[in-house]
Amino acid sequence: MSSSQIAATMKNSTRATYQDVLDAPPQIVAEIVDGTLYTNRRPGIPYAIASSDLLAIVGPPFSLGRGGPGGWLILHEPELHLDDDIMVPNQAGWLLERMPELPSGAYCTLVPDWVCEMLSPSTRKLDLDGIKPVCARAGVRFIWFVDPDSRLLEAFALHNKEWVLIDRLFDYATVSLPPFDAIGFILGELWSSNVLHKAVMESASAERLSTEIETELSQTAK
Repeated sequence: MSSSQIAATMKNSTRATYQDVLDAPPQIVAEIVDGTLYTNRRPGIPYAIASSDLLAIVGPPFSLGRGGPGGWLILHEPELHLDDDIMVPNQAGWLLERMPELPSGAYCTLVPDWVCEMLSPSTRKLDLDGIKPVCARAGVRFIWFVDPDSRLLEAFALHNKEWVLIDRLFDYATVSLPPFDAIGFILGELWSSNVLHKAVMESASAERLSTEIETELSQTAK
């Protein structure tokens, strides 16, 4: 099965349980949505880069209070148990004022205030058709979807148990969106590593070609 497909899905009359999640291979992300077990491979490096860069941007000002208000706990790929649903979003954040004590177990049952998913070919359908409704049902206040392929960010706020689009931003737009509108950043920072890598490789290739041409001309002159 290709990486653009869900690797395995349990669809039968028996509802999946946490034991099914525990039994999944360690290299697989296992989630339960509406009683169905979904297992997916880890997303590719471009999606991991975007996810890591977003955490590096919002983490310091909101988790650590460096250049921002602080007051948040923001985690990378936490395991969330929301009633019977089990999900592992790319990022989730909680206002500390809602969290009497920090979680110490393998998963968290407190509904996050914010969830962000990186849309990849292998997870897009589950994120939009499964995780998004689960978050609304659970009462997550904000959800972001970042699509590195389309260079797009869509932000939603929950209103009367329905998702309302806050904004849709593309390419290198400035991002200042709830719940992190106390800061601003350039959306393109989430895929700048890919762009810079391509530029470096193209520059290196051009330099090698120039060197080869000079060498060939020098040998011809002899």
